[in-house]
Amino acid sequence: MGRSKAEHPLLELIQRREAKVGVVGMGYVGLPLAMAFAEAGFDVTGLDVDPRKVESLARGQSYIRHIPSEPLERLVGSGKLSATTDYSKAASLDCLVICVPTPLTQAREPDMSFITSTGEALSPHVRPGQLYVLESTTYPGTTEEVLRPLLEKGGMKAGEDFHLAYSPEREDPGNARFNTRTIPKIVGGLTPRCLEAAQSLYASALKDTVPVTSTRVAELAKLLENIFRCVNIALVNELKMLCDRMELDVWEVIQAASTKPFGFMPFFPGPGLGGHCIPIDPFYLTWKARELEFHTRFIELAGEVNTAMPYYVVQRTMEALNAQKKTLNGARLLVMGAAYKKDVDDVRESPSLRIMTLLQERGAAVDYHDPYVSHLPKGHGLKHEMDSVELTPERIQGYDGVLILTDHSGIDYEKLVEAARLVVDTRNATSKVRIGRDKITKA
Repeated sequence: MGRSKAEHPLLELIQRREAKVGVVGMGYVGLPLAMAFAEAGFDVTGLDVDPRKVESLARGQSYIRHIPSEPLERLVGSGKLSATTDYSKAASLDCLVICVPTPLTQAREPDMSFITSTGEALSPHVRPGQLYVLESTTYPGTTEEVLRPLLEKGGMKAGEDFHLAYSPEREDPGNARFNTRTIPKIVGGLTPRCLEAAQSLYASALKDTVPVTSTRVAELAKLLENIFRCVNIALVNELKMLCDRMELDVWEVIQAASTKPFGFMPFFPGPGLGGHCIPIDPFYLTWKARELEFHTRFIELAGEVNTAMPYYVVQRTMEALNAQKKTLNGARLLVMGAAYKKDVDDVRESPSLRIMTLLQERGAAVDYHDPYVSHLPKGHGLKHEMDSVELTPERIQGYDGVLILTDHSGIDYEKLVEAARLVVDTRNATSKVRIGRDKITKA
């Protein structure tokens, strides 16, 4: 970091907060990162293909529920943060951080289309001395094998004419303990000078940086974080199914095991995996492993267990209805929660959507209530668009059963159970309910 301005001019711009920063993709990852850079004193430009986001940002209005509008409005009003759909603006920026989605194809293989389209849009505007950082979760080699050739199409060379790095996003929407600024940031560069530039940028706005020796190490580190969670969640999901057979409460078992002060980390079962990372990331690594003729059996088995959980929830619902001499076909059911986890509005890969689809396919009439998700468009397997219904005792009493798929805070589960005919609880949300426990089925 001790080089002179002549040796590494970008460092001087960053250290003086004079570097102009661009964030490509203003979603759950890009928006809070852009705000963090703006709050650190940089002039930040958000680039996004969605004009609705750009228009909302121009008004200083947040379109992500857990990100308040007040600080956003302040940053936009001060001129520190702006947004555009015009990617030619990238030519005037010194540092560009790419935060675009990396979903799976229908064949459960990596979909690089967002990265490639972004690279193609930026390639005409690459100039000497710029820094490009990819944050999208992906397989080892993406930065060098996919993004680098696109950025070099104009003749510039990464590591010589411009800097290239990878720094995986670590967003956890709704986490009250950690945020973009306080979560340690892994950074890997194509060359040592690339790493130096990227680490300097992040260190100027975030609390801690963790340098690693290459972009590939950084890419794999991100996958390991989420595969670790995926595998352990699969373990407790499988244990939950066994506990049902043994007539044991898996939540009590986990709570008891958690009293061990060493060598144990609690994970909790659920109706399936949700969010952008954990349900997707293992497939990125297994796909890459197949190129090397390596079979990641352990990871794939965990994926199989977690993918099967929505079917298990539907089966438990059928059994609970049968116990009341009712069938799933023709039943009226209320799903509590469309978001993939509590107290957020994020429905990406939410198991709730899959479960609602399975219930509808089996003849059930399904409604949902979610205080954070007011509308679900047609898609994700849903036969038609849906609106969140109002939660009243009278409405609850009209359903044959209620499925708790997301345990949002603020829901009075005592009153929910009291009003319901039947409750299928996949989140242990009713653990403190004392009246009406005979109505509750754990799933």
